[in-house]
Amino acid sequence: MDQPTLIVFAVAAVIGLLASLVILRRRDQPDESPFATSTEGMKRCPNCGMANIVTDTTCASCGQTLPG
Repeated sequence: MDQPTLIVFAVAAVIGLLASLVILRRRDQPDESPFATSTEGMKRCPNCGMANIVTDTTCASCGQTLPG
């Protein structure tokens, strides 16, 4: 193999390792839930952020009146 080909392979290997590290780091962060949640038919309380059923008029958590 000639030298330019080895350099290209070395750069590709470094980029692959860095990408793997970024992916593994993102997996360990607790800010994302591994479970999908549906908010269809729900509305959030502007006061506390609690998800309520779309037909509710008051928040189930804090009692604040929900927007129409």
